[in-house]
Amino acid sequence: MIDERWLILGLGNTGDQYATTRHNIGQMVLNYLASDVKFSSHKSRTQVASIRVAGRSVLLAKTLGFMNESGAPAKALADFYKVSPANLVVMHDELDIEFNTIRIKQGGGDNGHNGLKSLTTHFASPDYYRLRMGIGRPPAPIDPSDFVLKPFSQPEKKRLPDFIARGALAVEQLIEKGLDYAQQEFNK
Repeated sequence: MIDERWLILGLGNTGDQYATTRHNIGQMVLNYLASDVKFSSHKSRTQVASIRVAGRSVLLAKTLGFMNESGAPAKALADFYKVSPANLVVMHDELDIEFNTIRIKQGGGDNGHNGLKSLTTHFASPDYYRLRMGIGRPPAPIDPSDFVLKPFSQPEKKRLPDFIARGALAVEQLIEKGLDYAQQEFNK
């Protein structure tokens, strides 16, 4: 329905030291989407901004904590605004997808992603949309948990603005034209 609110959650960690890390790619896309509005604090321990996409009310949200604790604040926010998992889009980093690649899906497992694990636990459902932003696997012997907390490399930084813009467009297309259309456009 055109009057139903959407909630777009950009996963990441709070703090300047994490702002430009691979783990915060979801929040980077949120910042791009909110370029004309400001985020404000919400009692759910989130920062929120409101935009409109294709005539629909869209709430952009960042949790104020660590990614692996995203579920409780996101669920509190969704309950406050009465947004069901059917209208929740989670944007997150994905190690198992090559850098600069986007994959959109609905539902599924957490693939070891602690932010998704927390969300699925608190929503008691995995049936929300995921915008998976590929960051690729680190070269050996770098540990993946260290890799995601590092800034993008110089070659990646050159491609990052386009990657973020395509992530924003993917979210807009998902809301406006639906999952099938968005997957055909972005899951290439």
